[in-house]
Amino acid sequence: MPMDQDQLLERVHALESAGAAQAATLAGAQATQTAAQAGTWATMVAGSAGLIIGMFLGMAIAKAK
Repeated sequence: MPMDQDQLLERVHALESAGAAQAATLAGAQATQTAAQAGTWATMVAGSAGLIIGMFLGMAIAKAK
């Protein structure tokens, strides 16, 4: 059964909308992954700095006794 022009335009519009939604979803997922990765690195840097400061503080306290 052949489609008339209105049905074809509706179908093209639906496909365009679906493609745009998929692209937006992918962009959102990539942004979330990037933010999570940045948060992980920030946590690792803060933890490392805390460890180093704690070591020096511990040595200073041990020498003070």
